[in-house]
Amino acid sequence: MSTSSERDPGHNVTRVLVVDDHPIVRRGMSQLIEDQVDLEVCGEAESATAAIEMMRTRRPDVAIVDLSLSDAAGVGLIRDMRNWNPHLAVLVLSMHDEVLHAERALRAGASGYIMKHQATDRIIDAIHQVLRGEIYLSDRMKERLLHRLVGEQEKARPTSALAALSDRELEVFQLLGRGASTREIASRLCLSIKTIETHRDHIKAKLNLESGRELLRFAMSWYMEQA
Repeated sequence: MSTSSERDPGHNVTRVLVVDDHPIVRRGMSQLIEDQVDLEVCGEAESATAAIEMMRTRRPDVAIVDLSLSDAAGVGLIRDMRNWNPHLAVLVLSMHDEVLHAERALRAGASGYIMKHQATDRIIDAIHQVLRGEIYLSDRMKERLLHRLVGEQEKARPTSALAALSDRELEVFQLLGRGASTREIASRLCLSIKTIETHRDHIKAKLNLESGRELLRFAMSWYMEQA
């Protein structure tokens, strides 16, 4: 495991809490995280009780949470964590089928859902994505939710509000609606990730949206209405 002395002292380090009742899974995830210069594991918990205690004492920036814990359901833990720290990013890591559980986890306050068999290849990208205020889901799950949005009546917002966006902001908004991540938008528009994040903040303010999740949902709904 990396130590703090091995990290760049000028680099901002994100504190990650790993919650899983399988020791091998916890250690595997922790090792992947500790190999990153901008991430460090601030704690490992095997139960919901231990996780809440570490929330208080270790103050993580992001939590990776299994849905099946020995003393509580992961969905309830997500709610408790978010009630204790509304700014905490929560990424669900589960063996359970995302089709059945991902939407429930998102409603509880999670920012992403990743299957354990995909974790080795995708966990680091998923962590960075939820830390940017985005929702991380597999392409299959994104497609499923987009199709569901077609049949839902969204909260009414005047389309004229989009007129307040600059040309670049509208371009970013449209790409968000198509499911592109901040990194993908930055690459496509040949801009920095920080610039795209600034555009996202301006869009949220102009459309009176409170969170990255609400922005993404509105953008996807708008895009599907235009298709």
